[in-house]
Amino acid sequence: HGHSASRSTAADRTTPQPWSCSMSPVSVSLFPGTAGCRPAKRRPLARILRWLTHLRMRKPGILEMSTATENSIRFSGHTLDKATKAKVTLENYYSNLIAQHIERKQRLAKLEESLKDEGLSEAQKQEKRQQHAQKETEFLRLKRSRLGVEDFEPLKVIGRGAFGEVRLVQKKDTGHVYAMKILRKADMLEKEQVAHVRAERDVLVEADHQWVVKMYYSFQDPINLYLIMEFLPGGDMMTLLMKKDTLSEECTQFYIAETALAIDSIHKLGFIHRDIKPDNLLLDARGHIKLSDFGLCTGLKKSHRTDFYRDLSQAKPSDFTSSPMDSKRRAESWKKNRRALAYSTVGTPDYIAPEVFLQTGYGPACDWWSLGVIMYEMLIGYPPFCSENPQETYRKVMNWRETLTFPPEVP
Repeated sequence: HGHSASRSTAADRTTPQPWSCSMSPVSVSLFPGTAGCRPAKRRPLARILRWLTHLRMRKPGILEMSTATENSIRFSGHTLDKATKAKVTLENYYSNLIAQHIERKQRLAKLEESLKDEGLSEAQKQEKRQQHAQKETEFLRLKRSRLGVEDFEPLKVIGRGAFGEVRLVQKKDTGHVYAMKILRKADMLEKEQVAHVRAERDVLVEADHQWVVKMYYSFQDPINLYLIMEFLPGGDMMTLLMKKDTLSEECTQFYIAETALAIDSIHKLGFIHRDIKPDNLLLDARGHIKLSDFGLCTGLKKSHRTDFYRDLSQAKPSDFTSSPMDSKRRAESWKKNRRALAYSTVGTPDYIAPEVFLQTGYGPACDWWSLGVIMYEMLIGYPPFCSENPQETYRKVMNWRETLTFPPEVP
């Protein structure tokens, strides 16, 4: 992509700065009350351990007394939550420091290995080592720099959602074009969606490969969070299906195979997408698939919350024969309502696996269910459980053994 300053390894781009509001590349703080704070002077770990040992020797019962006292104290949920956040922040901070050190050593070892095979003179090798050191220094300098929304020129709005919008932007100093996802912090905190945003950031950071939309920077201001991501000019699968109605078997095989590889890659990282649908399958300039919207769509829309359908949990099989439609009418109805459903706050449950609705425990299989629904839509022209309204679709999904059918005209 030509983003020389941005193309670093995943771990190098994830160093959080504890107690800091303005972040360097790919570091987001969602902890209220910490903006502008700096940690006190750090004591080396060895000094702290010596102090604890000395204290225990001088007053053997003091640590046990402290533990007993703590057991008798009840902390509020708010206090425990803040303590957990601080613990996670510190663990991530030092874990990332160690990972960065290891990756720097690996890059240096890789350079030394390449120098053995190039037949260079000692002076030429030394020059390459100096160039490598300069690049590492420049990268660290860039990583410490603070980015803000003022560093990007907005070009146009390319998407909207329940918590903000996506803009096409241009970085002022380099001219590189990105997609900027803007998320309102107040809305996310109110709806308890902080975990979903962190989940997306974690996936985008760790999955630094061809199947996942790349994230280059993240930062925040008092109002919004900003995720600066790769811009994909090919649009999404939903738009392609709306234009084509159906795809040929050859095209379907290609897109399903690529999506299967993409899903498998995030499963190997330990993540479950839970919201695989055509809207989240983006196409790059060459038409290849990339996954997007990790954690942001799942749970954000009413259609993804079980309570939205709670009154439908006692659905009977007879409910599914009340308004039959032939395949032609279903295709016309789906095409008419497709875009409206995609951009509504309710959304559509067509692609969600039954176990996700039940919230009784689910695994990677829920993503493969969604992929099967998409393949059906690519070949037939509409999803297998599409209905006049989301509630009826939900009932069909939950009773899929009775409702999953194929049109008679399909061989």
